[in-house]
Amino acid sequence: METGSEEKIKILYVDDEENNLQAFKATFRRDYKIFLAISAKEAREILKEQEVDLIITDQRMPEETGVEFLESIIPIYPKPIRLLLTGYTDIQAVIDAINKGQVYHYLTKPWEEDYLRTVIKNAFEMYTLRRENEKLTEALLKANEQLEFLLRQNLLS
Repeated sequence: METGSEEKIKILYVDDEENNLQAFKATFRRDYKIFLAISAKEAREILKEQEVDLIITDQRMPEETGVEFLESIIPIYPKPIRLLLTGYTDIQAVIDAINKGQVYHYLTKPWEEDYLRTVIKNAFEMYTLRRENEKLTEALLKANEQLEFLLRQNLLS
């Protein structure tokens, strides 16, 4: 799964269970650039150093839930698409994920490889569309400024 510029999709996976981190990396390392964090704190450190496209986090972690982590990073890192993964069916967590964590997709453990690949592909398409929209908006604003400048020039002459 390559982007248009032949760069791999960059995914930060956060889970307090080491075996889940290693299973994720072993499964997806050939297709994506994977960053692993065993806690929300460690994930924040990675985000300071690496730009990521997608963040996948476990909901139930000891110090901070996945939703709390995602909600806390939105002001600093708003661009990555956020996915929440949990082994429990907790309707309040789903509601919080959508409302507070701005989660694109809610997944249950154990994840099924093909389904997760499809979700990652769709999430990255959303990420790409958002980035393209930002670029087009910037170009439109710049063109609008130039037109306003030319209009003022014409009015003054």
